Amino acid sequence: MSAAIKLSSPATREFWEIPVLFEDEHLLALDKPAGLLTSPDRHDENRPSLMKLLLDGIAVGKPWARERNLTYLSNAHRLDFETSGVILLAKNKPALIALADFFGAEKPLRKYVALAWGCPPAKIFEVDAKLAPHPVKLGQMCVNPLEGKKSKTEFEVLEQFSDWTLLRAAPLTDRTHQIRVHLKHAGFPVVADELYGGKKLWLSRMKRDFRLKPGREERPLISRAALHAEELSLSHPVTHEPVTIKSEWPKDLKVAVKYLRQYATGPSRRSLQYDESEFESE
Repeated sequence: MSAAIKLSSPATREFWEIPVLFEDEHLLALDKPAGLLTSPDRHDENRPSLMKLLLDGIAVGKPWARERNLTYLSNAHRLDFETSGVILLAKNKPALIALADFFGAEKPLRKYVALAWGCPPAKIFEVDAKLAPHPVKLGQMCVNPLEGKKSKTEFEVLEQFSDWTLLRAAPLTDRTHQIRVHLKHAGFPVVADELYGGKKLWLSRMKRDFRLKPGREERPLISRAALHAEELSLSHPVTHEPVTIKSEWPKDLKVAVKYLRQYATGPSRRSLQYDESEFESE
């Protein structure tokens, strides 16, 4: 079977070639790209989503669906629009039911890597804060001790830079935007997560002798929430064998960390006042 599934959206003229990370007769794990919804948007039916594109492909008998004899696919969990990485799908209803039990068991099945603003004081910490939809801002979540649902995430510092930190996050519950809201609540918003106060990452803010070539406009090193689902480990819902599925970091995250390692290893520069003329092209 093909190592990638090709999807396209006639409405937006977008195309995706999505790698298959794991597959057997019961499960299909894909490497979801950033910038693609998991499920259809309730407010805009023309926005492409992974599940609608997959189900449409099954319905019309796309080659990748025919070679797998697919008649059923359902996602066992979700990834945010901007989040990349491992997403697990069930090929039949019994597998889906078993997976629902796994994801609701408060075990660290999933590992994410996140690039965040600030430097946590402890190498390992936990955020246990109930989450609920924001009462005013549509599409956002917030910490709500009274009406929120139980939400817990374990964090581990992997690498610290002057004003940023590379973290591993293990959510023990499966709430919308959980890692992003928990990091904001802890004071370390995810880089480029504009929904929750995470500013973009610019090379000009870390490289002192930064100069743009004439006629060029600087682009952020990473322009979407810097969050990647890098690993999923579980007991197979049918065979009960241990399964670990991994996703390689996407290019934008690799580039961001590369430049942080190169130019942001000194003390914090947060207190510096930047002179914008310092970054103008020569």
